[in-house]
Amino acid sequence: MNTPNRRLPAEWEKHQSTLLAFPHEGADWPGKYAAIKWAFIEIIRKVADFEPVILMVYSKRHGEEVLGMLSKAQADTSQISYIIQATNRCWMRDSGPIIVKIPDGKREALQFRFNGWAKYSNYRLDRNVPAAVSGFLNIPLTRVLYKQKPVVLEGGAIEVNGSGTLITTEECLIDRNKQVRNPGFTKSDYEAIFNKYLGISNTIWLREGIEGDDTHGHIDDICRFVDLDTVVTCVEENKIDPNYKRLKDNLIRLKEARVQDGNKLNVIEIPMPGQLRFENLRLPASYVNYLLTNGCVLVPTFNDKNDSIALGIIRDCFPEREVIGIHAVDLVWGLGTLHCLSREIPV
Repeated sequence: MNTPNRRLPAEWEKHQSTLLAFPHEGADWPGKYAAIKWAFIEIIRKVADFEPVILMVYSKRHGEEVLGMLSKAQADTSQISYIIQATNRCWMRDSGPIIVKIPDGKREALQFRFNGWAKYSNYRLDRNVPAAVSGFLNIPLTRVLYKQKPVVLEGGAIEVNGSGTLITTEECLIDRNKQVRNPGFTKSDYEAIFNKYLGISNTIWLREGIEGDDTHGHIDDICRFVDLDTVVTCVEENKIDPNYKRLKDNLIRLKEARVQDGNKLNVIEIPMPGQLRFENLRLPASYVNYLLTNGCVLVPTFNDKNDSIALGIIRDCFPEREVIGIHAVDLVWGLGTLHCLSREIPV
C-alpha cells in the first residue's frame, strides 16, 4: 500500500471537544421522548465537566430550549458551543465528519456519504452535518471518493488504534444482500480507502455484530481499542442466545489477529448485559458503546447484574480516567447509545 498522508487518531488521544446533537423530535424513541431529552442533558452535562461540547441544534428556538434545560441541570454552559443545523437524526458518530490529521499538523474533515445505514429513507438533512461542522471548526472538508464515486461509510463501522490498525465487520461492509453500502466493493477496495484516507495499513475483519443492531454490524457495539495493541470485546455466556456464536467467532478471530507491527493483539473480554427487549424488539445493549473524553469514560448501563462487572473492566482499561455509568435503558430504545451519539474532535 501507499505511504498514508493522513492519520485517524485513536479516541483516547487529546480532544478539542466532543460533537453531540440534541434531538428535536422523538421519532427514534417513540413514547419516550420526554425522558430522552433529560437523558441527553445529563450526557452533555457530564461531558462538559471534562471537555468542551459542540452541540448541534435544529433551530435558534430549539437551542434556547436546550440552554434552559442545561441551566436547570446546573451544566457548565460556558463549555458548550452551538451549531444551528437541521438534521433528521442525532447520531453524530455516523453522519458527522471523520477528523484526520495531515502531515503539516493540521486537520482535515472527511465526508463519507451517509445513506441512512442503507435502511432508512429520511437522511437528506444529515448529509449537511459534515459541512456544518467543518465550517464551524474552520478546517477543510474532503469528499471521500473511490474510482470517482462517493464512498458510503459510517463512523460506527470502524475502530482504530491511531497507529495503522482498523477493526470492522464483514456483515456491515461486504454483505451482498442486506443494507449494502457500496455494491460490489471487496475487502481490498475498503482497505485501499482506509489506507488513503485514514492512514490504515492493517485491517482486522470480524464477522458479525450483535442481534438487534439496525446498522447491520457496527463494530462499536462489539469491540473497542483501549490502547495501541489491546481491545475490549464482548462475549456472551448464554449458549442459546443468538449472540453467543457471533461473539465467539469474533473472539477467535481477535485472538489470532495482529496489529500493524506484527505483534499479537491483547484481548480483554467483557460480558454482555442480559437480553433487553421493548415491544418484542431485541435492543442492541452493549457496554462497549462507551463515550471517551479527555478525563472520563461514560459507560451505558442497563439495570443489569453485569453493570458493575463491566464498569470494573473498563475502569481497569482506563485507570487515569474517571469511569461513570450512564443509565441507558431508555436511550437504547433508539437502537444506539453513547458512542453512537458522539463524535470526538481531535486537537
